[in-house]
Amino acid sequence: MKELTRFNRCAFTLLTRFSKISLLGITALFWHTHVYSQDLEPRSYTNIPIDMHFLALGYLHSEGALSPSPSVPLKDAHLTLDAAVLGYAHSFALAGSSSKFDMSLSRICMAGSANYQNDIVEADRCGYGDPKMRLTWNFYGAQALQRKDFAKSKDGLVVGSSLQLSLPLGTYDEDKLINAGANQWVFRPGIGMSYRVGNWYYDAMTSIRIYSDNDEFYNQVSLEKQAQYTFQAHVIYSIGPGQWVSLSGNYFVGGETSKNGIDADDAEDNSRFGLTYSLAFNQHHSMKLYASTGVITRIGNDFDTLGLVWQYAF
Repeated sequence: MKELTRFNRCAFTLLTRFSKISLLGITALFWHTHVYSQDLEPRSYTNIPIDMHFLALGYLHSEGALSPSPSVPLKDAHLTLDAAVLGYAHSFALAGSSSKFDMSLSRICMAGSANYQNDIVEADRCGYGDPKMRLTWNFYGAQALQRKDFAKSKDGLVVGSSLQLSLPLGTYDEDKLINAGANQWVFRPGIGMSYRVGNWYYDAMTSIRIYSDNDEFYNQVSLEKQAQYTFQAHVIYSIGPGQWVSLSGNYFVGGETSKNGIDADDAEDNSRFGLTYSLAFNQHHSMKLYASTGVITRIGNDFDTLGLVWQYAF
């Protein structure tokens, strides 16, 4: 294994020769794209009882190849990610309809390697990811009901909107190529629907991510990122009380970056496929298993992801 100092020397060479597009800086951007763009979120707009609280603790493992833009002389790039996630959510009534506020914090460890001009460069780092918070309002078809009255809710169409905010508070050092935090505000408005017929749910949603500039990117580079659009669809089957399985897919496009005004030619045009299984042990405890993989990868990462989440409701 090469020493980290050798990695820094090779990365610096890449910076100076190729318009300051850093080797593991690109890897870091792909990591944040993976976190923010490849989410598969079944039942995001499903109606739930109000006045409830949820605590969640999860673990995620993800690894795979990177596909940089044609302008980057990078081969056999690979990244492994491990993350622990802590989440909280609260459901409440808003204008007579069911709404939810949620937030999450993460601790992330990354290890990457790549072949640059027949020289293997490697690096690894751990840090805290940018915290995220979101407000979801199901404004149609989701009457605000207490848990004891929720059985009265009817099948049918639920339509909602959401706004998620990612705060640039994660671990970030402009003197390092890899960071767990992105040092960017991310605004994500979205709209979605859920349609229930018997034991079947059909979900669809779309969102746009709007990024602030990062004027403290590595080597005093100013980073800009264009808006990115994501579309998701889910087919969910309720196996029994507190038990369901979901088949999910998404498509995300856009998000091209520029560094000091020079386009990186790294706009994405990718999609993913995933499975989720959820099981409630009782009215308080449940767990969720999920797996996903890349289906189409033009630019970005082709990751395989496994995750486990435990949830406590009260």
